[in-house]
Amino acid sequence: MRDSGYVTPATISPTAHYTGFVWARHGLSHPALVTAEGRALFHLLRPAAAIGGALGAPYIESVLMTRHRLIDLRLSEAIESGRITQVVEIAAGLSPRGWQFSQRYADRLTYIEADLPGMTLRKREALARIGPLAPNHRVVDLDALADDGPESLAALVATLDATQGVAIVTEGLLNYFNEDVVRGIWQRFARALVRFPRGVYWSDLHLSSETRGPGVGTFVKLLSIFVKGRVSLHFTSAEQASAALRESGFTAASLLDPRDFSAQLGDIPNGVSRHVRIIEARATGQA
Repeated sequence: MRDSGYVTPATISPTAHYTGFVWARHGLSHPALVTAEGRALFHLLRPAAAIGGALGAPYIESVLMTRHRLIDLRLSEAIESGRITQVVEIAAGLSPRGWQFSQRYADRLTYIEADLPGMTLRKREALARIGPLAPNHRVVDLDALADDGPESLAALVATLDATQGVAIVTEGLLNYFNEDVVRGIWQRFARALVRFPRGVYWSDLHLSSETRGPGVGTFVKLLSIFVKGRVSLHFTSAEQASAALRESGFTAASLLDPRDFSAQLGDIPNGVSRHVRIIEARATGQA
């Protein structure tokens, strides 16, 4: 997609391998979801991450862990309350969330992991090494930029139970696209969720006003080189991002600060909360 900020699957996938290794390194994942690419990339980037930390940037591992755990927390609360019984995780990569939640909630939950075909093939192979999928756990091909067609979100949600609540989750996706593409993604998500009695969307987001400083700037530049594309920071403030979500069709939206959940999450490393927020947006008034 020319001039859209679109990053090809080949350039997005290295970060999926990297984060997959980080989750396993900290005990949040299964060894079968670790790849040789992820291990190699982690050790390759470790010196640069240490330099960024010395210059004042948060360690990328801390950011990845904090955002993952806060999304897990909010999603778990929604499932346990009965508000959400169906989850679509888009650009799921090597995330352990689908496997873990399917094991934890069993027949209380339908969990669909969606990604581009190359990554879904790797994910199915990895999950097969763990064991058979839970009956309500699926891995499917999906293009988050498609408005229609068999690999679109619209086609996928048409297969869900229209009487039950649905959550859409993305993690580590948005900053690879420019603002116009992100708004288009949000519009597709809102249109998909409004079909259901309860619909909620969770994602991480980095604000430009909170992603400053010599160490952070160095890391953002490094990441841009790493994925062979520009890493985009679309919004200056939480208010601006929330307004954009509402303009995209969500009925309510807020950006969660990890510091507000320190009691549930435990210790949050110093500085991490300044550099990541979690979107929580509803497409109905009930979720």
